[in-house]
Amino acid sequence: MKLWSDSFQDGAVIPGEFAFAVADPKNHVALSSNKNPHLAWSDLPPGTRSLVLVVHDPDVPSRGDDVNQEGKTVPADLPRVDFFHWTMVDIPAGVTELAAGQFSSAVTTRGKAGPAIPGDPLSGARHGLNDYTSWFAGDGDMSGDYFGYDGPCPPWNDAIAHRYIFTLYAIDQEQLTVTGKFTGTDVHNALQGHVLAQAAITGTYTLNPDLIK
Repeated sequence: MKLWSDSFQDGAVIPGEFAFAVADPKNHVALSSNKNPHLAWSDLPPGTRSLVLVVHDPDVPSRGDDVNQEGKTVPADLPRVDFFHWTMVDIPAGVTELAAGQFSSAVTTRGKAGPAIPGDPLSGARHGLNDYTSWFAGDGDMSGDYFGYDGPCPPWNDAIAHRYIFTLYAIDQEQLTVTGKFTGTDVHNALQGHVLAQAAITGTYTLNPDLIK
């Protein structure tokens, strides 16, 4: 099973057009075009009935004390946790690629609709909530249910660049057993015992000007 992207190379930096934010010399960050990247795949195993896509950042600070604080740096040795940027389930086995910008092409205040995908371009595929839902929960201007893709926005003062892992799973079910406003954790739990094969690619991203240099 193979997975690739025309938007970035495995192991390389993700272009800013596919991020939630880009570096800004005056305000540290500025909102970006937030397009989902192109993805394509081949060589699915026999018996594949649907596909599941999970995109996560395993490098999110486990504590927010120093995040985006002037005069401070998020230390490299701080324990890190997962942050889910995109989950899509019930992708038909006959689908072979997702176009750049097909599911996200801007930052949508208060989040995009879901779990059903508007226009139903993939015959019943569903989006899960990404973790911007909890990140913005206390923000009066941004709070809402963030379904589908929202791209990278790591702390601008983080000492490390973040990794963004795009994983595609071939499974033996036409519909993954998640319902309602499901999360990335829900998807990982439901995948247990149903994965026939998987493939992954990783992009990196940072908003720290010292690392960008």
